[in-house]
Amino acid sequence: MANHSNGNSNHTESSFKIPPIKFTKLFINGDFVDSVSGKTLDTIDPRTGEVITKVSLGDAEDIDLAVKAARQAFDHGPWPRMSGSERGLIMLKFADLIEKNADELAALDAVNGGKVFALCKVIDVAEASKALRYYAGAADKIHGTVLKLSKGLHGYTLREPIGVVGSIIPWNFPTVMFFMKTAPALAAGCTIVLKPAEQTPLSALYYAHLAKLAGVPDGVLNVVNGHGHTTGAAISSHMDIDKVTFTGSTEVGRKIMTAAAASNLKPVSLELGGKSPLLIFDDADIDQAAEIAFRALFFNKGEICVASSRVFVQEGIYEKIEKKLIEKAKATVVGDPFDPKVHQGPQTDKKQFEKILSYIELGKREGATLLTGGNRVGQKGYYIEPTIFANVKDDMTIAREEIFGPVMSLMKFRTMEEVIKRANDTTYGLAAGIITKNLNVANTVSRSIRAGVIWINCYTAFDVDCPYGGYKMSGFGRDYGLDALNQYLQTKSVVTPVVDSPWY
Repeated sequence: MANHSNGNSNHTESSFKIPPIKFTKLFINGDFVDSVSGKTLDTIDPRTGEVITKVSLGDAEDIDLAVKAARQAFDHGPWPRMSGSERGLIMLKFADLIEKNADELAALDAVNGGKVFALCKVIDVAEASKALRYYAGAADKIHGTVLKLSKGLHGYTLREPIGVVGSIIPWNFPTVMFFMKTAPALAAGCTIVLKPAEQTPLSALYYAHLAKLAGVPDGVLNVVNGHGHTTGAAISSHMDIDKVTFTGSTEVGRKIMTAAAASNLKPVSLELGGKSPLLIFDDADIDQAAEIAFRALFFNKGEICVASSRVFVQEGIYEKIEKKLIEKAKATVVGDPFDPKVHQGPQTDKKQFEKILSYIELGKREGATLLTGGNRVGQKGYYIEPTIFANVKDDMTIAREEIFGPVMSLMKFRTMEEVIKRANDTTYGLAAGIITKNLNVANTVSRSIRAGVIWINCYTAFDVDCPYGGYKMSGFGRDYGLDALNQYLQTKSVVTPVVDSPWY
């Protein structure tokens, strides 16, 4: 059993004082406003299952108001008409404000999403300001090309902002996802209507406030809290939204594509589910491999799309890796994410908590061997022990479906050819990892696995300059890198006759 302390224990009390919640309304056209219906949504603390606060509950009418504000700001406002350097300066100021408020922002995601406070501050909030700075630097480097056309014609291309962007983000990384979507869109000169996950709206509202302080004009960035089946659906089907970007489940991604096609045929980019494999070869350093494998799955309590939930270990070192992983799981401290001794906080909400426990029971029933974990921690809150299964067959449900929690499936393999085939035997294709000292093996395997990002001797090594997205049912389009910026731009070709030119 993992070491644990939960929200019921005084041991988890930390000296950090959670700040009061400042922003709970919708943010539309530069102001915090109540929803049209006046309805509210309970925001839950996953440490206890109790209500933190109530936030305004947006619906289709509120999305309409936000889209009108965004459309006005795009068609007639200053943001798309500023030079790239002017937009970049405002984005840099936005990044400065995030860094100044890092403690409070990290606390919101910790209390609202169960994320470990210290890690959220140094990883998630830091990545937010990095993303803004990166795309601020790109904003004045959006160039078209001069075309060598047929005799008598001159042509060139313009790169123009796509327009009003609808962004729907998930609950596992509220801060990172907010800026993964908004930073390149802002740099491109777009305006945005963003729906945070209903479970974790608090940091998004705070970022809207900081955007206004930084000088982002009214209507450029709007945040509407709400449910996916109503508020999210209104974004997907809205006739005056020019593009939708979404991170979440494959099931919901399908619905968004259908709604986008049935409305105004708006382009869609989707980053969806994953069942990512990690391949550990016999020549790997045992300690390094075990450390990478453990963090690749249990980071952020397993609530990460790229989690390496299928760990394939070559038979020559399997027993050693298995032993190391069990030791690490048992040494993990599960408890209040504000406690500096804690490694793993609660799952984000009750629904996800119960879903994970149901998968654990299913793994047992289907014949996998439970090596460690498998239980809830305490009687209050949504805490689950780090859980590892062995003797997992490729056709078992826990090896096929995305669990999105702290549950690892360990499997043996013999040859490189065998494990490549097994790694690719999935409907998903988001990420994969390879641990080996053999360059030929690394090169062959990385080119053979059908996934959007391959990590060699590392995992979850994200960088804002590195495009991120999936193959197959893990979606299409890319976040991060200049690939992401291009998703928020249209290419316009301009052609004119050239008369009596001395050369063509």
